[in-house]
Amino acid sequence: MSVPTVTLRRPTDGDGLPLHELVARCQPLDTNSVYCNLLQCSDFADTAIAAEDAQGQLVGFISGYRPPSRPDTLFVWQVAVDASMRGQGLALRMLMALTERVAHQGVRFMETTISPDNAASQALFKRAFAQLEADYSTRTLFSRAEHFAGKHEDEVLYRAGPFDATNPEKESEETA
Repeated sequence: MSVPTVTLRRPTDGDGLPLHELVARCQPLDTNSVYCNLLQCSDFADTAIAAEDAQGQLVGFISGYRPPSRPDTLFVWQVAVDASMRGQGLALRMLMALTERVAHQGVRFMETTISPDNAASQALFKRAFAQLEADYSTRTLFSRAEHFAGKHEDEVLYRAGPFDATNPEKESEETA
């Protein structure tokens, strides 16, 4: 089985609507407004990465931001991979490429929240932390009872680092 060519790149505002459609296909991810997706692809493009296939279709996306009180941290908000691309390591390639890019801006820590039943996301981030040779800790950030009135699972914060993703010996991929 051959793996399709995927180009990893900085998103543009033209990715806003395709991102909205991608997230809608990636249940159970929470959809945001198209306007929010446009902002993720424009104002937050430095902390996001898009993956497009050979036909120019958006098949993967990671959104994130640098919290104002922790500019040395990349908070990964959402990871979306089209069903046609799952199981090929695209999420990890996107995450590592994004981490390398923001490391050049002084980022040395990564955070994300994952619900306890999301084994796939837990495995993805644990693989990334291992590749970064970064220790990590966890704690409940938003609780089912206190923040979600029992209607959503806890959101567990994963915090990893410090790491150095600017190591020139680590291979950088623009095309996967």
